Amino acid sequence: MLTNFNPKELPRALQNMIVRDQGTASASPPRRAFLKVMGLSGLALGTFPGMAPAQQANGLKPTEQPLAFVQIAPDGVVTVTINRLEFGQGVQTGLPMILAEELDADWALVTARMGSDDPAYIDPVFGMHMTGGSGAIKHSYTQYRELGARARAMLLTAAAQRWNVDVSTLQTRAGKVLGPGGRQVGYGELAQAAAALPVPQKVALKDPKEFRIIGRATGRIDAKAKSSGKQAFGIDTRLEGQLTALVARPPVFGARLKSVDEGAARAIKGVRAVLRVPLDRGAEGVAVVADGYWNAKRGRDALKLEWNTDDVEKVDSEQQLARYRELAGQPGNRKFDADMAPLAGAPLSIKADFVFPYLAHAPMEPLNCTVKLDDGAAELWTGTQMPGLDAIAAARVLGLKQDQVKMNVAVAGGGFGRRAVPTNDFVVEACQIAKAARAAGVVAPIRTVWSREDDIRGGYYRPMHLHRAHIGFDAIGNVLAWDHAIVGQSITAGSPFEPFQVKDGIDGTATEGMRDPYPFPMRLTVHHPQQNVPVLWWRSVGSNHTAFVMETLIDEIARMTKQDPVAYRMKLLSSKQVRHRAALQLAVDKSGYGKRRLAAGRAWGVAVHECFDSVVAYVVEASVKDGEPVLHRVTAGVHCNLAVNPRSIEAQVQGGALMGLSMCLPGAAITFKDGVVEQSNFGDFAVPRMTSMPAVDVHIVPSAEPPTGIGEPGLPPLAPAFANALARVTGKPLRDMPFKLA
Repeated sequence: MLTNFNPKELPRALQNMIVRDQGTASASPPRRAFLKVMGLSGLALGTFPGMAPAQQANGLKPTEQPLAFVQIAPDGVVTVTINRLEFGQGVQTGLPMILAEELDADWALVTARMGSDDPAYIDPVFGMHMTGGSGAIKHSYTQYRELGARARAMLLTAAAQRWNVDVSTLQTRAGKVLGPGGRQVGYGELAQAAAALPVPQKVALKDPKEFRIIGRATGRIDAKAKSSGKQAFGIDTRLEGQLTALVARPPVFGARLKSVDEGAARAIKGVRAVLRVPLDRGAEGVAVVADGYWNAKRGRDALKLEWNTDDVEKVDSEQQLARYRELAGQPGNRKFDADMAPLAGAPLSIKADFVFPYLAHAPMEPLNCTVKLDDGAAELWTGTQMPGLDAIAAARVLGLKQDQVKMNVAVAGGGFGRRAVPTNDFVVEACQIAKAARAAGVVAPIRTVWSREDDIRGGYYRPMHLHRAHIGFDAIGNVLAWDHAIVGQSITAGSPFEPFQVKDGIDGTATEGMRDPYPFPMRLTVHHPQQNVPVLWWRSVGSNHTAFVMETLIDEIARMTKQDPVAYRMKLLSSKQVRHRAALQLAVDKSGYGKRRLAAGRAWGVAVHECFDSVVAYVVEASVKDGEPVLHRVTAGVHCNLAVNPRSIEAQVQGGALMGLSMCLPGAAITFKDGVVEQSNFGDFAVPRMTSMPAVDVHIVPSAEPPTGIGEPGLPPLAPAFANALARVTGKPLRDMPFKLA
């Protein structure tokens, strides 16, 4: 557990959580260079209703200007603009909590709105518009605290001027300024005057012990809208005169059209246009534009198309795996290069191949983008993780300047990385269709929608990977040499991210999570074959396969040397790995591991992993029923430093565990035959059902350090913990995903 930790450093809400838990206890590099690479240009900041235009303080960046982020209405309602995409991770609540804390707002009067591609809303660490890498709270924690503190200082100054008193005599509490003699005034009455004041450059921030909002388990601002069906997502965009487009895409990535018979499609009632358009990766497609989704679908179904696939590679999953196995045995680029001489004489050894298939992101809301063209201007609505880069791509396609394109970021129904595409594929496609329609005389906003089948077959998958390990160790589990190879496509090669991610021919996203935090002597070889399959980051990126390999092999060494898997991990972790130890110990303590007798046929499984600067440990209970794996209970120990909203952390870890489970169950794979994706919908690309979901108990290690990421770290350790439990039940280690017990 943590040492030298003083619980009194925490906000009162977290202190109370510690007291509650004690009663039940059982004993990334900065990306500012992206601005240069992408050529991001500035846009003028807008003004916001309820706050008048203010003087911009010298030396303050757009990201530091409170007027871009805080709108206070006359009735005192505070609207916080968030600089990220909200797509289920809870940032629409977490960021307002941080700002409202320093603003001293009345939380009952706080709401949120989405941002745009305005430069005020870039990630202050990455230097670009980006929702990803579990960085929203981590990167904007100090930013949003300072924004709230600046707005509060301006409100105090406005009140001091109103009452003609010294500002030092004033205090704030729950959306009001309190003055001498019992005076008080609401923020809403001061907002306009405050907005006209200079923005202070430097502000004092609260001592965390004074927090009243941060650290409190808080319901989500958007919970009512989402639970009642009133939340509008990107796919719900409705503009006057709007039309809907669906695209017929080639069966093999990159293929082009040989012939098009559109007569039957044009005869469908409501069809306005049939357009031949360029698609991603040099492909061609046919867009059917109609006055609604159903008519567009009927029109697309009526098309008679012939495709030319002669010049494109036709990937076959079985042949691809055989090729990957060959590559794993060949020399390649080296990430680590320890001496492998001890391998030959090691008393014990493990040789293993691990296979990870392509995976679709499969968010509940399929991809979509609405484009409205006017003379010399364009406006877009979509749920995007990279609105700035998408706006640049849109301007390029439409022949406009960047400041002629306005990007409205809509709430998205999931994404898991699919809405952060370096090629901007779905946004570019929507712009190509809007441009072609206008050239054909169709003047209307056009919403391009992907069907569920389009989404599953449309590419940008988690890459297929093969891992090969040969480990030599002794009778007490000392690893003498670990020879390891990874084969899989590079995610970032050929993209604007390549200069930062690819080094010495190795994509860092493929190797993250290897070796650390265990000090093994490892030789790591990496191959990045090129395949005609578009690939992309998938929730937790490299860790969704590297964690499985590392944590199952560590467990296997523990079993072969007859050691308790928790004790073995604790022995491997150095005294510097305080957060790993704390998360693992918390999960062990809360689960009853080693102290509680499990039901017959069940076994414990353990795994711990760090990604995006947060550590999650799982202790699970699992069994096999009728030849199928069953996960019964999951206990999580989480170390993400300061818990801004413990309820959101709990939800994110539970969601990560569920998505981790999705990799394990039969049907969780994208496969190819003759270049064609064999899956098309949830009938053949399986996701867990409610009956598959185990009980998931989440416990947070208390900390007063600045928060780290939590959107992705809950996923990686679930599959290895589950596999380790099943290995104890069956006596056989699991090597492939999804699991194959027979």
